[in-house]
Amino acid sequence: MSGTMRALVKHHSGEGAILKEVPIPTIGPDEVLIKVKATSICGTDIHIYTWDDWAKSRVTPPYVFGHEFSGVVVEIGDHVTSVEVGDHVSAETHIVCGQCSACRRGDGHICLHTQIIGVDRDGCFAEYVALPASNLWKNSKELPFEIASIMEPMGNAVHTTLSGEIVGKSVAVVGCGPIGIMAVAIAKAAGASKVIALDVNEYRLQLAEQMGATHIVHSSQEDPVKMVRAITQGHGVDVVLEMSGHPVAIKQGLEMLVHGGRMSMLGLPTRPVEIDITNQIVFKGITIHGITGRKMFETWEQTAGLLESGKVNLQPLITHQLPFEEFEKGFELMKSGNCGKVVLTIN
Repeated sequence: MSGTMRALVKHHSGEGAILKEVPIPTIGPDEVLIKVKATSICGTDIHIYTWDDWAKSRVTPPYVFGHEFSGVVVEIGDHVTSVEVGDHVSAETHIVCGQCSACRRGDGHICLHTQIIGVDRDGCFAEYVALPASNLWKNSKELPFEIASIMEPMGNAVHTTLSGEIVGKSVAVVGCGPIGIMAVAIAKAAGASKVIALDVNEYRLQLAEQMGATHIVHSSQEDPVKMVRAITQGHGVDVVLEMSGHPVAIKQGLEMLVHGGRMSMLGLPTRPVEIDITNQIVFKGITIHGITGRKMFETWEQTAGLLESGKVNLQPLITHQLPFEEFEKGFELMKSGNCGKVVLTIN
């Protein structure tokens, strides 16, 4: 397919982005061209849009950013047999080498040479996006595009939550951004006995309760460690899902965890964090699991299965759907924190 398309371009080394006409990407023999129907704004996109220190160190404008989307296959390469024109798809956004030691042992999600769409190469804030066919996840045509567009971040929540035992466990979700809220719903669906949501944002705490939290704790108004201990009859929680990356929250998460418990960490601190390794990790005999991305494609199967079962309903999390042209409003909503997931629809 030739011609031009509308795309949201990170056009300079500074705050903001612009909507402009760019060439429709061409595909190779192992690639697929997808017409984007819905795309959601991620925290990573906020870093890039606001041009913070992480963005300055990682991305090189000008380029098309964005990495969470769903769409319809409109063109396939000569070697592609796994999908057909007309298929509805989402995508694994980590493009891996397949040859490094991690990939060869089946751990492609921690590939040593990962490229992320919308970060290391052109992304999906556009009318069309080109990707390797091996990165696509085929969806039911009954699945709404807006739900399909957030399967990738849901996969992060699935990977974090299900990286250890959940059934019958008490779980604290520390940090209720959209992925943390999804983790709340997943933990509840997976059989957790208690799901305690902790954050400083009242809007998102209420959303977490709507998505299945059995208890909510406003961490700036009450002592989160004391509250969690009170909820768990003084024992502490079996599992902490650390989604905030905030140094204080990380320390509190370690304190509220029972001896022998598990902390799975998805949040990204922006600076080194000082923790009491002796008393909070070694002597407590806990397990700490660092989470990156989604297991390919085990996590995708779990994600799709949870949605298909009806045990996890993401519709309440999508608090705003906006036309692509209103991207600035979407980014301002995300920056404010007074929203769940913001989805841009492309017609």
